[in-house]
Amino acid sequence: MANKSILVVGGGISGITAAVEAAEVGYEVFLVERNAYLGGKVSQINEYFPKLCPPNCGLEINFQRIKKNPKIRVITMAEVESISGQEGNFDVTVKMNPRYVTDNCTGCGKCSEVCPVERANAFNLGMDKTKAVYLPQPFAYPMKYVIDNTACTGASCGKCVEVCDVKAIDLNMGAKTMNLNVGAVIWATGWNSYPVEKLANYGSGTVTNAISNIMMERLAAVTGPTNGKIVRPSDGQEPKNIAFVQCAGSRDENHQKACSSVCCMATLKHIDYVKRQYPDAKVTIYYMDIRAMGKHEDFYNKIKEYDINMIKGKPSEILEDETKDVIVIAENQNTQEITQLKYDMVVLATGMAPATAVSQVPAAVAYDVDGFVQSGSVPGVYAAGCVAKPGDVASSVQSATAAVLKAIQSTVRG
Repeated sequence: MANKSILVVGGGISGITAAVEAAEVGYEVFLVERNAYLGGKVSQINEYFPKLCPPNCGLEINFQRIKKNPKIRVITMAEVESISGQEGNFDVTVKMNPRYVTDNCTGCGKCSEVCPVERANAFNLGMDKTKAVYLPQPFAYPMKYVIDNTACTGASCGKCVEVCDVKAIDLNMGAKTMNLNVGAVIWATGWNSYPVEKLANYGSGTVTNAISNIMMERLAAVTGPTNGKIVRPSDGQEPKNIAFVQCAGSRDENHQKACSSVCCMATLKHIDYVKRQYPDAKVTIYYMDIRAMGKHEDFYNKIKEYDINMIKGKPSEILEDETKDVIVIAENQNTQEITQLKYDMVVLATGMAPATAVSQVPAAVAYDVDGFVQSGSVPGVYAAGCVAKPGDVASSVQSATAAVLKAIQSTVRG
């Protein structure tokens, strides 16, 4: 008899797509997400390219599909510890970490109002702070608060407990373990920005005003740390001269060999963010080549109308001076000239590193040189989205749908 249960690991756009597609054709789905909310990196993006529309509308549609489907069980703040068995019959152990807030939470926010402790806001990449009890992000699903136990002082404070009318705070909540039996596994844990700390020639993260591309997304977002105002992190000043450095850590034998495929388009979008706020700002791109394929060429040509300074060459070094201005040293391959130019701010197009580069699948799957999962290496375990290869939202959705079809076949064969 076919095991009509599928485990989906990762609650980003790939995992959400896989979950709703499988459930809507009759499969029981367990959707496991490490964070306290669904949405993944897409929820941190300000706008999609090339239409420049916000992603939250599309996420909300999918959240509604999840809410209305009793076959989907969402398990946040959880990690898969082990997978054993075979195609059609996998035993899985899931560790559920404590949220310290129960399902009674109504999202009123009274707990956060009285909390005396602050912590760095991971959703905004540490560029602002939240209280120790906080809503993970403005459009969080599930819409429930969570307590950071590394910041919370616990029962010695207890102010959140006192003000919660629905008694949703449980400071004694502990980790639990869940055992599942499923017919197939879809691994969709997504990607992380290639760590700037590994880029020694770019300052290893110590150049204050050299930020990652995902940090730029949060700066441009009205829900971000500056309410959508793009400013220099060091002093909050408006950047009048800004540079974009492509392939920061990707297409590089010393770091990640793969091209991340979306960074060029993301940078073009970021230039549009800047120019909408600061029409007179000077913009420079350091690039190896601009990969704006097919339909995206029109967007590239549109952005070029902003009169961008384009330097063909990958910077050899990025420094900062005593004013926190950023100095970029590079060879212009077209003129054979070594340039040393100063900018108010630099945005690094850090590549897509698969989440499996740091947290692997607890099964004997194979990986490529950069840590991307090679689907099919273990029958019944399939990779979806950017954990399989870099890509945009559309290709990630397609990848998730393909993984669902393979997973369904595995449950039948089992």
